Amino acid sequence: IEANVPPQLDVHLVMDNYGTHKTSSINTWLARHPRFHAHFTPTSASWINQVERWFATLSETDIRRGTHRSTRQLEQAIRQYIQINNTDPRPFNWTKSADDILASVKRFCLRISNSGH
Repeated sequence: IEANVPPQLDVHLVMDNYGTHKTSSINTWLARHPRFHAHFTPTSASWINQVERWFATLSETDIRRGTHRSTRQLEQAIRQYIQINNTDPRPFNWTKSADDILASVKRFCLRISNSGH
């Protein structure tokens, strides 16, 4: 990214809230590269699960099974996957029941009820 993005442009990185992205080595690197701006997704964001699932499906069905001899071939495969996916989009089928989801939300609320939120 550093080599391919013109130096006068800022680079915004959208990352999940995973702990490895917040280590001292990462923070030191970001401090030394002020044009890079890290934006973290919120914790317990159910909408991001759908995005993660979409990327997981892309990885499982197209990227890992394919043979890409260059970045250009990989990019073409991803664009083809998106085009095919958008031609015949289908919703994700969630396997948890409403009761399971509500029970999970209840446990979460109990866990954070005294956290100062």
